[in-house]
Amino acid sequence: MPVTQKVTVQGERWFPSEQPFSNEIKELWGNWYCDSEVGKLRAVLMHRPGKEIEGITSENFHDFRFRAPINPERARKQHDDLANVYRTHGVEVHYIEGQRTDRPNAMFMRDLMFMTPEGAIVCRPAIPARRGEEKAVAKTLASLGVPIIKTINGDGYFEGASAMWINRETVIIGTGSRTNESGACQVETELRNIGVKNIIRTQIPYGSIHLDGYMNMVDKNKLVIFPWHVTYDCAKQLLDLGIELIEFTNIDELKLGMGLNFVALEPGKVVMVANNPYTKQLLEKNGIEVVEVVLDELLNGWGAIHCTTAFLNRDPLKP
Repeated sequence: MPVTQKVTVQGERWFPSEQPFSNEIKELWGNWYCDSEVGKLRAVLMHRPGKEIEGITSENFHDFRFRAPINPERARKQHDDLANVYRTHGVEVHYIEGQRTDRPNAMFMRDLMFMTPEGAIVCRPAIPARRGEEKAVAKTLASLGVPIIKTINGDGYFEGASAMWINRETVIIGTGSRTNESGACQVETELRNIGVKNIIRTQIPYGSIHLDGYMNMVDKNKLVIFPWHVTYDCAKQLLDLGIELIEFTNIDELKLGMGLNFVALEPGKVVMVANNPYTKQLLEKNGIEVVEVVLDELLNGWGAIHCTTAFLNRDPLKP
């Protein structure tokens, strides 16, 4: 009888796996995901203020783009309090490793990365005073095992707070002083590549630098907005998608108290800056549960809760 010879297939004749990246990310990389601003929050990336905020005084705070001097120890205590609120609600808090000590705005992590269902987009800040912060972000993401699907390059600049998830198929991207057309196009290309169908493009007006300065999601289909900064075209597209727009009209709490600069812990529940009674009342009137944290020292850097928090993992937002 003839002997059947087993043929060993050589490497050059191997066939590739045609599994999409999204099917393998959890097994091969880890549980990293974000397709909304409100899905149950599971993991965040933060930077606890370090040496970089020391020496900001009444004589030089304008040079660092702060609105007032900052007390380093009090700022760190408030940052720790926010991190503990996250932990209390089951959120894993990761910290940046090896950040520069000459970048006092580095605590505002939202600007430095934008999380997607398939990994992080590493941003490129607009102003020279923040350039270079993103290197430590990229190194930390790599050490955690978070895929980096894009680093903004060329003549583009883009900051993470210039984009906002509405749902898995819809993202708002704003252009303005912190994100130019090149940066926005780079982000849009990546988002469309991973299945985002609706990109709502809008201008961020003079007087705001990021979207979270005048809008923020509080629930699956609820968006709080400062109406005088939202363009008609943007509002109309959101309404057509079934998004309820809750109008926030207290400019003092918007600008000085940063009332809209909150983070959703889950659909219908947010952590917000304390001492904003109008904001709290408005949210509760619309069925939103509120957790407050004192953050007035960090506000001296023109940022609050949403600014300090980069999302790493949220539960997928179900239709």
